[in-house]
Amino acid sequence: MNNDIIKGKWKQISGKVQQKWGRLTDDDMKIAEGTRDYLSGKIQERYGIAKDAAEEQIRDFERLL
Repeated sequence: MNNDIIKGKWKQISGKVQQKWGRLTDDDMKIAEGTRDYLSGKIQERYGIAKDAAEEQIRDFERLL
């Protein structure tokens, strides 16, 4: 799923994102607004994982949408 689609559906999927990554705050979600790079960075920060691992988790999540 590309960034344009994510941004267009952000309000619909942001709840699912927070279910998957519960450590992300409401403020994180507002700032992210579908920006994959920001989301990846916050997942890395909150969960202490590498960039590649965060990107892989996001790709896996997108496949489920």
